[in-house]
Amino acid sequence: MSGPHIIVVDLGFGDAGKGATVDWLCAPESGFDVAAVVRFNGGAQAAHNVIADGRHHTFAQFGSGTFAGVPTLLSRHMLVEPIALAAEARSLAALGIRDPLSLLRIDGRALLTTPVHIAANRAREDARGSARHGSCGRGIGETAGYALAHAAPTASDCLRPTVLRRKLRALAAFYAPLIAASDHRYEPIDDLVEMYREFAAAVSVVGDDQLAQFARQGRVVFEGAQGVLLDEWRGFHPHTTWSTVEPRNARAMLAEIGAPGYVLGVTRTYQTRHGAGPFPTEVPGLDLPEPHNAAGRYQGAFRLGHLDAVLLRYAIEVCGGVDGLVVNHLDVPGTRYAATGYTVDGVTVDALPAGRRRDLNHQRKLTGLLSRAEPVLAELPADPVPWLAGTLGVPVVLTGHGPGRRHRTRTAYSAAA
Repeated sequence: MSGPHIIVVDLGFGDAGKGATVDWLCAPESGFDVAAVVRFNGGAQAAHNVIADGRHHTFAQFGSGTFAGVPTLLSRHMLVEPIALAAEARSLAALGIRDPLSLLRIDGRALLTTPVHIAANRAREDARGSARHGSCGRGIGETAGYALAHAAPTASDCLRPTVLRRKLRALAAFYAPLIAASDHRYEPIDDLVEMYREFAAAVSVVGDDQLAQFARQGRVVFEGAQGVLLDEWRGFHPHTTWSTVEPRNARAMLAEIGAPGYVLGVTRTYQTRHGAGPFPTEVPGLDLPEPHNAAGRYQGAFRLGHLDAVLLRYAIEVCGGVDGLVVNHLDVPGTRYAATGYTVDGVTVDALPAGRRRDLNHQRKLTGLLSRAEPVLAELPADPVPWLAGTLGVPVVLTGHGPGRRHRTRTAYSAAA
């Protein structure tokens, strides 16, 4: 894996093993000399499971290098939820991480996700009934959407109680009709201001030079949340997240400090999806071990299906290409089949048109196409890794045969395999 800094993205709908990949990269025995993990999208809805040194934690906002003692930078593209972050710090402390909050740096420009956003998110999704878009119920969409037209609270506002109080009151007034019609509630504004003031005193709120400082100390690993197929502009609208999942923002941050990046695309050998939305290769009732993913009230069911080379090629294209692949969950039998194309309205296709970014009409059309698609299946070889490298035209550089660091293996399957 060449290049001083590494960007880790999920090429599916999420849950492909980004957390375990980042943990391995940060472990001293891997030899990458990682100075920091930078979270470049998403918020408290992330669920990156890491098992290391006999400990298990589902990382939400802390970087997945925390078990290895690597600091986390929550970049300006993160949505920071202080109450959940404090709770996550307590969980990490119980696992033996000394003073977890001291490992955090938070860009002051990062938007705050508050209990008001969360209540509004859940009220809106409840009101959709059977037409739900799919949501973690963590306020992500409301945080991003509100900020498009209003002076939204940011991490730096936690240091300015008067400003924060004014912004929170305006936020509460905006969402009052939606929340009043539901059974969701939140803490009094003055209580929230006090909680956030205490939070700001316990963490480091930093400026835009922090990334450069970390980069001078060593390698930086950018940890993405969710999957490229849920990207706000490249996912299958409306079943998407309000977040730029593809590596655009990570690349831009590296360009600002004049540093190159190496993009690792992460996948399983079978497809998964949490919640609503098109899933052409889904196999209802497929029974594969999934200890850390289950149905949720807002996310919906955890769904499984055949590997989908069409979706993987699409994800790689909208990422602007990736430099290497990570193939995880090779210890799971999978389905033994992969979709090499689709039949749609009697026509066979082997690729999805990427279209222009920010064209939601195009993404809606793709959603309709995928909803009508019948997969053209081929049996996978006994070792699917060389097949993936050849089919996707990207070398496989790391494989995972289990949940821990010892289950990761550097590989060299070329794109010509």
